[in-house]
Amino acid sequence: MYPTDDEKVYIDAAKRLMVEKMAHYDPSHDVYHVRRVSKTAMAIANALPVTPDLLVVEVAALLHDVLDKKYVSPEDAADPYTFLLPFFQSAARNSHINLVEDGRARQIALIIDAVSWSTENRLRARGKWSGWHDKCLELHCVQDADRLDAFGAFGILRCAAFSASHNQPLHIPQDDIATGSSAIQHFSDKLIHIRDRLKTQPGKQLAVKRHQLLIHFMESVDEEYSVICP
Repeated sequence: MYPTDDEKVYIDAAKRLMVEKMAHYDPSHDVYHVRRVSKTAMAIANALPVTPDLLVVEVAALLHDVLDKKYVSPEDAADPYTFLLPFFQSAARNSHINLVEDGRARQIALIIDAVSWSTENRLRARGKWSGWHDKCLELHCVQDADRLDAFGAFGILRCAAFSASHNQPLHIPQDDIATGSSAIQHFSDKLIHIRDRLKTQPGKQLAVKRHQLLIHFMESVDEEYSVICP
C-alpha cells in the first residue's frame, strides 16, 4: 500500500525542502500551488489504466517549482539533478529505498527540468522533445496537474497575482495606446491553449469545466469594460 514508511521519508523530506525553497516566492507560485499540483498529480496517476511510479510522481510534483527559472539563478536551474543530489542522499540515509542507486532520482530531476510549458515549447522547437518525453507517464501526471492549476478558478487568481507582483496591468483594452503584457493578455497567449496540450485522459476530463470558466471570465471582462446594459 502506497506510501510505505520508506517512501514517506522521501515525501516528507520533499515537503520540507519545498517549503524552505519556496518561502519567498510570490502567491502565484507558493506552497499552496504546489500542494494543489501534488494532490492533482496523484489523482491523475491513480486514475490511469496503467499506474505509474507513485513515489516518482509525488516527489516530482512536490519539487517541480523549487528551481523555477523565474525565481532562482540560471546556474541552479541548469542542472536539477546536481542541485537535488544532496537531498536524495540525505533521504536515502533514513530509508531502505535509495532513489539515487535505482535511478529514480535522475528521473525525478528530468521531470522537474521538463515540466514547464515554456520548456516544452523550446524543446519541441529545437527538435529535442524525445520519445521519453512522449512516453513518461510520471512526467505527464505532473505536467497535466501543473497546467490544470494554471487555468480555471485558481488559474485566474494566480495570473492576477503574478501580474500584480510584477506591477503589470490586469487588463489593457484594445483601444488603449499602452503597450506591454497584462494578465488578460496572458489568458489569450497561453491559458486558453492549455486544454489542448494536456496528455492524460483524466487531465483532459478535469480541464473541461476549467476551460469553460476561463472563457466565461474573458467574456465577462470584455462585457464589463464595454458596459453592456441589459
